[in-house]
Amino acid sequence: MLEIKDISKKFPDFELNGISFRVAKGDYFILLGESGAGKSMILETIAGLVRPDSGEIWLDGKEISHTKIQERKIGLVFQDHAVFPHLTVMENIAFALHAQGLSREEKRLRVKEIARLLGISGLLHRSPTSLSGGELQRVALGRTLIQKPRVLLLDEPLASLDIQLKRDLRRLLRSIHQEGQTIIHVTHDYEEALALGTNIAVIHKGQVIQTGTPEAVFTHPKSEFVAHFVGVKNFFSVHLEIRDQITFAITNNNIPIRIVSESINEDAFILIRGEDILVSNTPVETSATNNFPGKIVEIVPGVQGVNLTVNIGIEMHALITRESVEKLNLKAGGKCWIHFKATAVKMIAK
Repeated sequence: MLEIKDISKKFPDFELNGISFRVAKGDYFILLGESGAGKSMILETIAGLVRPDSGEIWLDGKEISHTKIQERKIGLVFQDHAVFPHLTVMENIAFALHAQGLSREEKRLRVKEIARLLGISGLLHRSPTSLSGGELQRVALGRTLIQKPRVLLLDEPLASLDIQLKRDLRRLLRSIHQEGQTIIHVTHDYEEALALGTNIAVIHKGQVIQTGTPEAVFTHPKSEFVAHFVGVKNFFSVHLEIRDQITFAITNNNIPIRIVSESINEDAFILIRGEDILVSNTPVETSATNNFPGKIVEIVPGVQGVNLTVNIGIEMHALITRESVEKLNLKAGGKCWIHFKATAVKMIAK
């Protein structure tokens, strides 16, 4: 649907260099990278606010690199919302409809439909100056969605929100995506990428250095930077179940991992930090509620310690000291036990 082909753009102190990726219709595509990596510049180039020095942008089989902003059918929601403070919420959302020749009643109905979708029907006559950050973000979304964009561009939409508001807006964005909206979402937060993305492009210093599904990128990083940046190798898609009044996350390989959660019968992702996994030669008395025997697949020295890969039916990655490797006499092909607490398992809802 959307294809970015070898886009480059030089700025006085920065450069986008050969940016290429494809976004299929209905994708929730994440541009993930550190602050200053060039993610927002890529959005502005797609939207038409920045003209590339070279390369092409294709949308639905049409080259749009030189198409006017208002004719691209691409909607951009800025990080700072950019709502008009002198207009009501209703007037802000309806603003983009003024040039479409619609009657007042048609505009009103369109606004009400969008407001219902976004859960802001009760705010339509309020001033933006009286709204919270989460409410302002919904208004900005509404003003863009009412244009029915083929692609919705989101620049750090959750960055300034507290934890509860982030959860609420994630659910909303997930719902919008499930309605069929194609979305490109910029973030530096890997949790957002996991919770929302169907595909990810990792951006570093103005270049795309890896693309793929969240599972592919997070479990098989292709460079030292990606591995360091995402920082998570124990990332699994699971289904939550109650067994004997205990909540377990069941992996695709049917490995039950005990977690602390009240959710059941849901699909989710779980993350386990390598440094939260203990290793022993034999079963030991421990407060950890997850204890698994496994076969050592690989032992790789790293900057922060030794990365130990153990197959317990799924591959788990533990970060341990060199002293532990020697003391336990761990060898590739040998056996060991791994242990980690239920509280060490971080759950991210799909």
